[in-house]
Amino acid sequence: MFSFCTEPKTLEGMEWLACYLTTGKHMAFYGSFGLVMALLLVTAPVALMFGFGGAMAARSHFLPLRWFGKGYTAIVRGVPDIAFFLFFVIALDQGIEYIRHKIKCPDWDMPIRQGNDFVVCAQAKMPLSSSAAWVHETYSFALAVVTFAIIFGAFAANVLYGAMRAVPHGQLETAEAYGMSRRQTFWRILVPQMWVYALPGLSNLWMILIKATPLLFLLGLKDIVYWARELGGSKTQIFAYPHPDWRLYYFLGLLVFYLLLTRISEVVLGRLMHRLTRGQATMGGMS
Repeated sequence: MFSFCTEPKTLEGMEWLACYLTTGKHMAFYGSFGLVMALLLVTAPVALMFGFGGAMAARSHFLPLRWFGKGYTAIVRGVPDIAFFLFFVIALDQGIEYIRHKIKCPDWDMPIRQGNDFVVCAQAKMPLSSSAAWVHETYSFALAVVTFAIIFGAFAANVLYGAMRAVPHGQLETAEAYGMSRRQTFWRILVPQMWVYALPGLSNLWMILIKATPLLFLLGLKDIVYWARELGGSKTQIFAYPHPDWRLYYFLGLLVFYLLLTRISEVVLGRLMHRLTRGQATMGGMS
C-alpha cells in the first residue's frame, strides 16, 4: 500500500509494522469482519422467518402441518450445531448437484456414488469449476445463511410458539366476540402482542448466533478466526514479514471485537424492549 513497502527486509519499526498490517492477507482479514456482520444481518431475519413459519405450523389445526412444525423444532434443537453443519451442508450441496446432474446429463451411465466419492458430470457442479472466485464465495455464503437460518430458526420457532401461548387468551376471545375472524385475530391481536414475550428469548438467540459465527470455517469460508490463526502463526525468514507466534494478539483482538458487538447488541435490544413494553402494566407498575 505504501511506496516504501517494496523492500520489506530493509524496513524497521513503525514502517515495518505499517507495511505488515497493510498486506493483501491483512486486507482480507479486515474484510472478513464485514463477512461476519453480513452473515449476522442476513441470517437473523431469515432465521426469524423460519421460526415464525415453524411456530405457525406448530399451532396449526391441520394435524400433519402441526406434526411438521413440532418435528422441525425437536429434531434441529436435538442435534448438536456442529454435527448439523457437517451433515446438512454436504447433503444440501450434493442434493443440488444431483438434481442438476439429472437435468443436464441424462445420458450419464456411471454410478454417482463411487465408493466414498460423489461424482457428477462437470456441467452439474455447483458452482462450475470455471466460475469466478466471487461466485464460489457467494455460493458458500448462501449455504452458510441457509444452514444458520434453519438451525436458529428452530430455536426461534420454539421461542415464538411460547410467546404466542403467553398472550392472554381472554384478549383473543374478546377479538372473536367483536366479530374478528381467526386470521384477523392472529395478525391484529396475537402477533403484535407476542413480541414483548418473545424478545428476551430472541435476544439470547441473537447472542448465541454471534458466538456461532466462527463455525463459518466448516463451510470453507475464510472468516476472522481463519485469518487470525493464519496471520498469527509464526512466520520464518522465507516469508516477507517473518515474526514469532502472534496468535495470542490476534485472538485478543477477536475477543475485543466480539465483546464490543455483544455490548452494542445489549444496548440496542434493551432499548427495543423498553419501547415494546412502554405503557404496559407490569409487576412494578406501568412501564
